[in-house]
Amino acid sequence: MNNNNHPLRIAIAGLGFGESVHIPASLSNKNIELIGLWHPRLERLKEACDKHNLKAFKTWKDLVNNSEIDGIIIATPPASRYELALEAIKAGKHLLLEKPTCLNSKEVMELQINALKRNLKIAVDYEYRAVPQFMQAKRIINEGRIDEPFFVKLDWLMSSRANPKRPWDWYSNEDSGGGVLGALGTHAFDMIHWLIGPTNSLSAINSTSIKERFCPLSKTTKTVTSEDVSISQLHIKSTDNNLIPCQVNLSAVTRHSKGFSLEIYSKNGTLILSSDNQKDYVHGFNLWFDQKSDVLKNIQPDSDFAFSRTWTDGRIAPVARIQNWWSQSIKNGTPVIPGLAEGLASQKVCDKVKESNSIGMKLDII
Repeated sequence: MNNNNHPLRIAIAGLGFGESVHIPASLSNKNIELIGLWHPRLERLKEACDKHNLKAFKTWKDLVNNSEIDGIIIATPPASRYELALEAIKAGKHLLLEKPTCLNSKEVMELQINALKRNLKIAVDYEYRAVPQFMQAKRIINEGRIDEPFFVKLDWLMSSRANPKRPWDWYSNEDSGGGVLGALGTHAFDMIHWLIGPTNSLSAINSTSIKERFCPLSKTTKTVTSEDVSISQLHIKSTDNNLIPCQVNLSAVTRHSKGFSLEIYSKNGTLILSSDNQKDYVHGFNLWFDQKSDVLKNIQPDSDFAFSRTWTDGRIAPVARIQNWWSQSIKNGTPVIPGLAEGLASQKVCDKVKESNSIGMKLDII
């Protein structure tokens, strides 16, 4: 920011999640001033800018070279994210990146190196860190109210791709960053790293259940190359350098599934985060905790974790909180968390999951 007294002046790139979630989130934040939008399809860009009364940046170069813009939220599909982000960083822009940050960890490291050279703040939208129940779970762990876990299990079983008639799109293409690892895995591994500790080693199996889908653009049936199921067995390193077994089950093709469940078991207690609401981050999560008793209790988050505002679409409030953390880190010159370090740690695990599945071996995370 050129002046700490003015809001962070931003643009948003991408009009899927960008329009439905990032626009209302940024418009609610007094620390952010949304100036304009960018999208590769000009007719779609004009439609959105007219609707929201925002400036249209017709080319990426126009946006990154505009001195009025301090930062950019990049919410495009994953395939273009690295090149867009690198050009923006080289132009001196702070960034908030959707996940997966890039297609592989090498690209994330390249962004990290270039951002550090320019003292830029690059946040990653791991918005579950901003959900009150998750923040409460982190506080319980940090306060030592639950011992070091002896087992962690994360199930994320969704039905978003269960319908074989759902059309082929970029999500169906591994080379474009599609698949359940990019959609869910990058969040899942970040949650585990944040709450428990880093991944030390893993073995994994991935599969594609629905192998073909009809593509409306080409009017042909195309092969699905991305995984829609992923099962990983991890060793997580604790703060005392002990190895904790962890199982992560991810699916996008499970009808009538239980949704999300993160279970943490220790000798003195059990901590469970769960939700069967497959579309909402706020209006569905429950936190259950048992400390040396026989009864799991539903724990309400402490008042300091409450959102100042919520929306019918529960995705907006935690994203607004992430946006605010990003803007405050820029204003105050403090580290941004979650940022590229967290994005890199999660992406390394995603990369190793794919490699382990390919060669059928347990792999260390380096």
